[in-house]
Amino acid sequence: MLHTVIQKNNYQDSIVLMLLTNRLLTLDGVNNASVMMGTPANKDIFKTGGLYTEEMASATSNDMVLVLDIENETLIETVMNEIDSFIADQGKQADSGNTEIVKTWDRALELGEKAGVAVLSIPGTLAASEIERGLSAGKHIFCFSDNVSLEDEVRLKKLAHEKGLLLMGPDCGTGIINGIPVAFTNAVREGKIGVVGASGTGIQEVTTIIHKLGEGVTQAIGTGGRDLKEAVGGITMKDSIVVLENDPDTKVIVVISKPPAPNVRDEVLDLLRLGTKPAVTIFLGEKPADHEENLYRAYTLEEAAQLAVQLLRQEPMHSFLEEETKPIFSAKQQKIKGYYSGGTLAYEAAMLLKAGLKLTEESAYEEGYILKVDGHEIIDLGDDIYTQGKPHPMIDPTKRIEMMEHAGEDPETAIILIDVVLGYGSHSDMASELAPTIKKLKANAKKEGRKLEVIATIVGTELDPQNIQEQESILSEAGVILCQSNTQAVKKALAMLGHPLPAISRQILPKKETKNLRELPEISQNSQALLANEGFINIGLRSFAEAIQEHHGKVIQYDWQPVAGGNITLQKALRFLEQVTLIEK
Repeated sequence: MLHTVIQKNNYQDSIVLMLLTNRLLTLDGVNNASVMMGTPANKDIFKTGGLYTEEMASATSNDMVLVLDIENETLIETVMNEIDSFIADQGKQADSGNTEIVKTWDRALELGEKAGVAVLSIPGTLAASEIERGLSAGKHIFCFSDNVSLEDEVRLKKLAHEKGLLLMGPDCGTGIINGIPVAFTNAVREGKIGVVGASGTGIQEVTTIIHKLGEGVTQAIGTGGRDLKEAVGGITMKDSIVVLENDPDTKVIVVISKPPAPNVRDEVLDLLRLGTKPAVTIFLGEKPADHEENLYRAYTLEEAAQLAVQLLRQEPMHSFLEEETKPIFSAKQQKIKGYYSGGTLAYEAAMLLKAGLKLTEESAYEEGYILKVDGHEIIDLGDDIYTQGKPHPMIDPTKRIEMMEHAGEDPETAIILIDVVLGYGSHSDMASELAPTIKKLKANAKKEGRKLEVIATIVGTELDPQNIQEQESILSEAGVILCQSNTQAVKKALAMLGHPLPAISRQILPKKETKNLRELPEISQNSQALLANEGFINIGLRSFAEAIQEHHGKVIQYDWQPVAGGNITLQKALRFLEQVTLIEK
């Protein structure tokens, strides 16, 4: 039986509520549970999950809504006590530091006058007006929130460009600003390589490999995944390249993206040709052409990191040696199945599998999959289809474990590919969550007289809040084959099936003439200031403020709540009245 509890004017962050939902699902007697804010979008998710009740119709975006599927009504009191305890614990953790906490924009701007960057992690449907407010106050914006309309993204990025500011995002999950990690980011050493990417886990993979190779990063600027689309035009990407070109500490530039619109890609390449610094580009899914002088093309994220390190050290271009792997599976067992928490890693795995198994583009796609053909499958578990109303797979392993179990029962499955992404915001001990399932699957396969291999890559460094050595030890003890990169993991899987990927050979040709530009744009004063930024205003998820503070950044925590009950029309009217009042003053 469904029971609904609505707590009026009790705004909580969506990630906190997802973690709370997970806690409630572990309670005896709770068949199902969900806790979300009463936004229209969340009400639709309740309906999709079969948990919608008539009582929640009156809930607003400021109201916390709990729906329980229980048989014993006496459990409600236990559940409410658990909720109060969980939220109180979250508050204690946040208040344990020295971060200044405020409740209004005006106070945040007053205390954060010298802060150069505002970090937003609030409901995406309400983010556009807050982005505009931050830009109007002269702040660069790092927008973690998704579900911002494409129309708003274009409008706001044009506004940011006009003001000489960067809008990183929307849906920007990763960044390193002047050595300080922002959002879901790994801790990597400072160095001389600057990265700009339309890919969160792409940035994480490249920066951690750079770290493992002994070098470090100046800036890692995320743009949001749509930045290189035709409609957006690469506004943030191009402005970020100008920033890195003018950064005296950056000696090599790396650009990361899934396939961009062709004309946007050409404009990005022209900018890099006009620059003075060697650059590496990776447009995942595109077969790399020959290099140009000072402009190098990578096929994989690993190769992008390797090229950047070689350029920095002024070493000859070369591929790192890979150990040979012989086929070990029978003709009856030839299927590879990959379950990724990192979307770009999943995309890269699908790209390599299609090349190694000679799959056609037309046969490789199905809704919910990046690749599904002939029994092979690659899934990005961070896709919206899997995360609506549920925590991201970097936080919660439930969906991945379910899929791994299903794959392990298939007698044709030979190899399961997984990633474990460490860093701020990720699960504190993902290896321990996955290891029991891996042991069980391998033992069951052995009983049935077949082999099952699990190959993993850990995206992280020894500086991350998780202990990478412990994570490696736990997975190795469970029988996992660990590889130093996602590329190596997929290559090993293909070789085990008798489909090794051939090496790619490219020449270094003279630099091409630019098509659209004749000189590099000048850097704005605001963008120049970003290179020395140490101050942040964190609007939303408190854990982001904790990571900034841990790396000696100055941060003001703005405990944001939607005004006007989340009514966007009324919010715009209030904002207009504020602006009129300021003009009159």
